[in-house]
Amino acid sequence: MSELETRCLDTFPQWLRTLATDATDLAEALSLADLPEAVRRYAAGGLNYLFKSLDLIPDGIEDLGYLDDAFVLRVAAALALAESPGAEAKVPKLARLAKETALVRELLGGDYARLEAYVRKLKGGAARGRSVDEIVTDAAVRSDFLNEVSGWARSYEPPGFTRDEKNIIKLRSFLAAKLPSA
Repeated sequence: MSELETRCLDTFPQWLRTLATDATDLAEALSLADLPEAVRRYAAGGLNYLFKSLDLIPDGIEDLGYLDDAFVLRVAAALALAESPGAEAKVPKLARLAKETALVRELLGGDYARLEAYVRKLKGGAARGRSVDEIVTDAAVRSDFLNEVSGWARSYEPPGFTRDEKNIIKLRSFLAAKLPSA
């Protein structure tokens, strides 16, 4: 097993355990009206991904089902900070999530750019009948959405993650097959 695979197998179970907290942290950025709109759009897009019925890896897939969600939240945070570096001072939790994209980038190699492009497009997307635009611009929609994120976070049960290098191979394969071409 490579050193990278070992780091992934050590880290990914933790990301699955903290996914609800990570979503709540990203929701904090969305709730701050004084943050630049670009930051709030990335936060909304990343969080809306949690509710997509057709995400990159179906949530029910043993071991892997929520890792794509963890990846998307981290990439959304990184893109938000790249767009507006000053946002880190107002929401330092974004910096932690953004920093953790380094492992995702290393794992995915050339496919990381495809994941990043996918997350960029989430800013213009919708899930459960709510567009990112509506979430960012309509206070009532945003409030309902933040309540839904909070409810999701309270009910989220971290799945198990088997420390098996085959999971890394499956994860790479899923993402390589499902990410749109750049």
